[in-house]
Amino acid sequence: MQKRKILLSGLIAFSLLSAGANAKVSSQEAQKLKGELTPFGGIKAGNEDNTIPEWTGGITKAPDGYKKSGQHHIDPFADDKILFTITAQNVETYKDKLTPGQLALFKTYPTTYKMPVYQSRRTQSAPKWVEDNIFKNATTGELVRGGAGIKNAYGGVPFPILSGDENEKGLQAIWNHNTRWRGVFVTRRSSEVNVQRNGDFTPVTSQQELFFNYYNPEGNEKKLKNILFYYLSFTKSPARLAGGAVLIHETMDQVKEPRQAWGYNSGQRRVRRAPNLAYDSPIAASDNLRTADDTDLYNGAPDRYDWTYKGLREVYIPYNSYKMSQGDVKYKTLLGVSHINPDLTRWELHRVHVVEANLKKGERHIYKKRVFYLDEDSWNATMVDQYDNRGELWRVSMAFLKNFYELPGVWTALDVFYDLQARRYHVQGLDSEERETRVFENKIPNTRYFKPSSLRRRGR
Repeated sequence: MQKRKILLSGLIAFSLLSAGANAKVSSQEAQKLKGELTPFGGIKAGNEDNTIPEWTGGITKAPDGYKKSGQHHIDPFADDKILFTITAQNVETYKDKLTPGQLALFKTYPTTYKMPVYQSRRTQSAPKWVEDNIFKNATTGELVRGGAGIKNAYGGVPFPILSGDENEKGLQAIWNHNTRWRGVFVTRRSSEVNVQRNGDFTPVTSQQELFFNYYNPEGNEKKLKNILFYYLSFTKSPARLAGGAVLIHETMDQVKEPRQAWGYNSGQRRVRRAPNLAYDSPIAASDNLRTADDTDLYNGAPDRYDWTYKGLREVYIPYNSYKMSQGDVKYKTLLGVSHINPDLTRWELHRVHVVEANLKKGERHIYKKRVFYLDEDSWNATMVDQYDNRGELWRVSMAFLKNFYELPGVWTALDVFYDLQARRYHVQGLDSEERETRVFENKIPNTRYFKPSSLRRRGR
């Protein structure tokens, strides 16, 4: 046992210590990704208490009965039993493994909010070519322009082994989130809702198409032309919004070249630039419960904040969230009055990278401070605590993760944005009532497919 403790302490220290001024690590250090660390940079070993298991490769194939991408996922852990449930009555017992945002939800909704905790299962995986790219990036990836962009990385997270000072590590971690593996080309039809204090909601349904240019298997860094991904969204319902469309060209360095965005209004039949779709611009469909850079829990340029890496921590996070996205789950069952139905959630103990972002002096944003909790294995931001300009905890965002085994890889089933002050919440990614969920393809569309000139035709 003592030998095991020494080994674990050494691995944790390795993952936290500086390894070079520009984020690149030595070839010798990169070899850790083929030994003590997972191919993504997580600690392969479990924890001392055996409550977090060793990573043994994750889910790499679909279970029997899963036939094609787009089918609602079969829960591979449907037979798992609840180990215990955290409630407002026993929350003090577990508070060392909870975030301020989680504790605030128990305080705000003491009679209804709860967290059923299950066996922890480390299911992150990725194709071999993505793992190979990550290994290459470890010795080449760099921050540029003070962290506003990255270079010398492609087709995998650029910084699997964090290095440099705490500011550089914080920026590297958030860039890992922004560039994490989510497939090549994705089509999905899903809904978002704003749940009012009385529980009422009206779904806004859209079809989205994403081409992750950064993961083009036929591309390379030189061919990126500063484009991380292309995104198209077409509103299908309700009738008053149907026909509208949004197009985004997401740039990697948004200080050098801002995000390019266009909107199509079906009533006016006009395509217009949307130059302000960034930072804390409110998203109309969210009833102002989500900002532009809240989407995906965080996206876009990091230049308005000072970023600080706070280390690894063991936290109960939403993971392997298959139950809530089954094809027989109705939205009215999932969406409670104050929060999503706790009985459809699954919480597991995992290690997370904690990153704190504080608004720079002279910059403007509705969030003065944000604290991110990034899954050690997949680099998904799984929870965010967001503070207003008085320094009070205001909003809590959560990504309910699961392995999309047709990729394979861990991504979010749906995202939830709680406003503690308004006592309302917003949900993105609802698809359990849809005939199909996300469809993943390895096709590489012509970039003309994502030109503004196609918006009017395709939106209509």
